[in-house]
Amino acid sequence: MKTEVRHIAFLVLPNVTLLDVTGPYEVFTQGIDCMDSKESNAPFTYKLHTVSAGRGKTICTASGLSIQCENTIRTVDYPIDTLFIPGVPNSCVCSYNAGKQVLEWISEQAGRVRRICSVCTGIFLLAEAGVLAGHKVTSHWEVCDKLAQDYPEVKVDANPIFIKDGNVYTSAGISAGMDLALALLEEDFGRPLAIEVAKQMVLYLKRPGNQSQYSSVLTHQQADYRPIQEVESWIMEHLHETLTVERLAEQSLMSARNFARVFIRETGITPAKYIDKLRIETACRYLVDTQLSLKEIADICGLGSVDNMRKVFIKYLEISPVEYRRRFGSI
Repeated sequence: MKTEVRHIAFLVLPNVTLLDVTGPYEVFTQGIDCMDSKESNAPFTYKLHTVSAGRGKTICTASGLSIQCENTIRTVDYPIDTLFIPGVPNSCVCSYNAGKQVLEWISEQAGRVRRICSVCTGIFLLAEAGVLAGHKVTSHWEVCDKLAQDYPEVKVDANPIFIKDGNVYTSAGISAGMDLALALLEEDFGRPLAIEVAKQMVLYLKRPGNQSQYSSVLTHQQADYRPIQEVESWIMEHLHETLTVERLAEQSLMSARNFARVFIRETGITPAKYIDKLRIETACRYLVDTQLSLKEIADICGLGSVDNMRKVFIKYLEISPVEYRRRFGSI
């Protein structure tokens, strides 16, 4: 029986960010290779295409390397199943003009394709083409404020790695396009194939879409004040213990009231929320990478009990620890 072919097309813009194209493209390529090597009985396979948004087929990327595209938007002669819209560097967003013809093509395709996806700032083309009205979306955290300001009809969430809303899929900066591609593989062919591709590419295995774009450690460890820097390091080594403001203040040789004020000034977050986020991130790693019980993980991370860990996960991630492990566990 002849296997159905579904076409995945990448719109390649002048000055495009190279990895926005090649990252997810390689994920799908590995997926095809894995299916071929295992003589898969999958009901369909992919065929990948690059489509030039310029006048010719050769497009120079932001890094200086050129991509030789297969088609231009005027010569596509196959039905696109999944369309990827990569982005340009964040610094170019304000001045970038894709052109009326490109935007009209995107708008036309959005009404035909099964899935339309953006990587990083590619979302601005979807918004400008009128594809996103009423949709919940994400992009690179650095441009989300501009996106929300320029397109108030779009519901912007700066936190997730990627979001699916109907047939519209939007992802954050650069490498998040690879996470989205893995999610699409899982959607089409199941979790085992997505896991196999992630292992082959030595990727972090199946980061969930609702995972934060940036670690709480990186986001809030920007303090210049050495006592706060030192207490942040101390917290990481004592997550399993009871950590009150009074105990943290004692470590930094401050009064509790002064410590709380200085911590917020230096990190932009309260000590309690900072500790919660670190404990969640640590628990997520244990859920994904180990077979430890929920009780053992709750104890190691200082979350107290399985019930409390569940409440904290629901509050911050909108998913239970059990479901998190089921979806994203690698063991």
